[in-house]
Amino acid sequence: MTFFSGSILAATGTSISSLAIWAVMLGCDVIILAATFAIGWIGSRAVESIARQPEAGARIFSTMVIAAALVEGITFFSLLICFLALYWTR
Repeated sequence: MTFFSGSILAATGTSISSLAIWAVMLGCDVIILAATFAIGWIGSRAVESIARQPEAGARIFSTMVIAAALVEGITFFSLLICFLALYWTR
């Protein structure tokens, strides 16, 4: 912590709390982008699978919904951790 307080923070004029806010913002961006790409990939693969084998569409759709729900659950949990980390730094 002394390295940040001595050189970087003095040079930029920022504080630890503002750096923590930027870190949490970056973490939230990465989490949301990863979840977006994951759900998009799940949906595109499910549509492709249903197009190849239409009779299995109901099973593929239910599996897709379960996988998307798991991705959303992990996303919400990760965002909660980011917001708690921001709260604890204040």
